[in-house]
Amino acid sequence: MSERRYARRTREDTPPGESRPPDDDPAAKAREICYRLLTARARSRQELEEALRRKEIPDDVAQTVLGKFAAIGLIDDTAFAESWVRARHTHRGLGRRALATELRRKGVADEVVAEAVDAVDGEAEEERARQLVRKKLRAMGGLEEQVKIRRLVGMLARKGYAEGLAFRVVRDELRAAGDDGDLIDGGLFG
Repeated sequence: MSERRYARRTREDTPPGESRPPDDDPAAKAREICYRLLTARARSRQELEEALRRKEIPDDVAQTVLGKFAAIGLIDDTAFAESWVRARHTHRGLGRRALATELRRKGVADEVVAEAVDAVDGEAEEERARQLVRKKLRAMGGLEEQVKIRRLVGMLARKGYAEGLAFRVVRDELRAAGDDGDLIDGGLFG
């Protein structure tokens, strides 16, 4: 359900004992926005800055609020990047290149991105690629080898795996599944 079920509360329907920030207090409004966004999931500092800008919070107020949130540890791009990499690699099967791209889009600094992505070692990345290929191969029973190769390598490329790794993994997994993999070794894709 993408439709919002809850109407915006007004002062009149705010429950007793719960306060709402005054509309004329941009700092309180900024804090409320940040708390709401951070409750849903961790966010990078840039994501929060953009949200505050969209809500027309003045830049000086936004920077003050974000600075306070960072000082108490509610905003931590390093922890965010590590968590993002771990989750997206494990659950979505993304390779290092795709992970780095996503983090950069979220405004994480390049040195933080590099450190977080380095946590995915080559063996773990290759094993995850093999799992993805095995899973996809089960549904490709009647297809020609050339079609399988194209689809499998394309899937790995979209998930951010390097070309050499993708071809090597696809060749090995095709051979393990009973195909010869000759089209990769010097035939069509060599």
